[in-house]
Amino acid sequence: MFDADRLHLTRILETQLHDYWYDVDFNWGRTAHLYYTQDGVFEASSGSLYEGREVIKSFYQYRLDRGARTAVHSVSNFRAFRTGATTATSTWYMQLFACDGTPPHESAPPILLSAMEDKHLQQPDGTWLCQHRLFKTLFKGGVPTTRLPGVPMKGPE
Repeated sequence: MFDADRLHLTRILETQLHDYWYDVDFNWGRTAHLYYTQDGVFEASSGSLYEGREVIKSFYQYRLDRGARTAVHSVSNFRAFRTGATTATSTWYMQLFACDGTPPHESAPPILLSAMEDKHLQQPDGTWLCQHRLFKTLFKGGVPTTRLPGVPMKGPE
């Protein structure tokens, strides 16, 4: 059944997600933290739990400080649903191709395939921010994903 509200919400959140990963892949995540609420949570595929915008910013700064890395975060099957007047949930899949160094690299399968779930909070100005991003890793291997040392883990590794 056609739902214009859901379609509009889906396009807004999906476009924002594409902009986020573009920033991560081509701008080293310099503004990635701004896509989260102040108390936003990023539960990464490494098992790391990044809580708060400043900690998320630190993760991307650490990634930048490590040196050249090529990454492509490919998103598919995006779905969004309103869960309240100012809240929404989205689900999607992410494939990650990544390798330290500068391209071109030897072709390889993705190092990660995750089923993703985001919780979103609409701001007073009408924009949406991610309140909670959860990686549910389905496949992982090859080059290790980036992990900021010293941050808590979300559970036993």
